[in-house]
Amino acid sequence: MMQSIILYNRTLPERNTERFERSHSMKIIRVLIETFSAGGFAALTEDASDMEPLSGDLFKFGRKSFMGRLANRVALVTGASRGIGEAIAIRLAEEGAHVAINYTSERSRPLAEKVKEQAESHGVKAIVVQADVGNKGQVATMFNQVKEQLGDVEILVNNAGIAPFEPFMQVTEETWDRTYNTNVKSVFLASQLAAQSMIEKRYGKIINVLSTASLMVTSPVIPHYQSSKAAAHMLTKGMAIELGKYNINVNAVGPSTVDTDMCTDFLADPAIRAKEVEANPMKRLGTARQIGDAVVFLASEEAMQVNGHLLMVDGGLTVKAAQPDDHMER
Repeated sequence: MMQSIILYNRTLPERNTERFERSHSMKIIRVLIETFSAGGFAALTEDASDMEPLSGDLFKFGRKSFMGRLANRVALVTGASRGIGEAIAIRLAEEGAHVAINYTSERSRPLAEKVKEQAESHGVKAIVVQADVGNKGQVATMFNQVKEQLGDVEILVNNAGIAPFEPFMQVTEETWDRTYNTNVKSVFLASQLAAQSMIEKRYGKIINVLSTASLMVTSPVIPHYQSSKAAAHMLTKGMAIELGKYNINVNAVGPSTVDTDMCTDFLADPAIRAKEVEANPMKRLGTARQIGDAVVFLASEEAMQVNGHLLMVDGGLTVKAAQPDDHMER
């Protein structure tokens, strides 16, 4: 049987098709190496006749495309209109996943649309979906929209989260409920719906974005936030045990302080920023893209045997177990 290898070089305007016998594996490897070295892309297919343009420098064949580790997977990222969620959505798109970008309010829609444009620039499909992820009805509607436009969710990233800064004695019931609805209940609601189709397919990745606060007290003024992230950590473990038999991996990522707009006010004080940097063993703040990199790993085939794990992306902060106003002896 003949196979076609479709090559596209960024530096050339035309597409190139070469045909090989199956036994010509060494020649195929050589051509692939040459193509990648020139900054190109390639895909192997039984027949080149169904080739259609996917973007300026990528092509797809049916549902298969040579784009990255997550090619043609369907991903849903909650709270993806900005910050860490935005970075995660973009990284998933870079790896070939079609992405549903969740946002909460109409005020956030323009931001979500910009993330959608960025994702689409990587040759994938992207949509925006509005939902309060702590509301069961709205979450159900969101999943239906994603299924209609992209397909069943195969990668769920529960990223939405809030951290209202209020000391314990000043925390209101409204703040408590809002924090738990966003940080814990949303994980339960979205994961339960996603798991339904994942169980049927015997495949799925659920990744929860948690915090160093899942493991340690990070501030004296957010006990409600810290307890919610600890609760989501235990929920991650419980889901991992129950869903593992269906080939569903449930894991979490734990960032330390990340320089995003969520922390803009907090980090605006130079003294506080300096303390955060000093407290971290790496002597720097994390970036949103680094969290996206960790999510991509957990969503990939490389992490198939990783389950129930909280991957800390914190520069070693939780290993040191020191607070921002602690000072290690030099």
